[in-house]
Amino acid sequence: MIKLIQFLADAYVFVIVIRVLLSWIRHNPYHPLIRFVYQITDPPLDLIRRYVPSFGGLDLSPMILVFAVILIEKIIIRILVF
Repeated sequence: MIKLIQFLADAYVFVIVIRVLLSWIRHNPYHPLIRFVYQITDPPLDLIRRYVPSFGGLDLSPMILVFAVILIEKIIIRILVF
């Protein structure tokens, strides 16, 4: 169970990194894989953006989301171990 949680958290962090990289390059927003990346990352990123302003055009929401995913992963694993 712990390995599954670690895998899912790592996979989601990977998808967040892909999302960040997509913001730097031209891409087809209608490609099914790219739409999937946006669909699973938009809701939490939008929630974070509501409360954390961008600093000089720098969007910190992906970094905050990565930290949140890692924190939640650690908390769940800690609960399962004890």
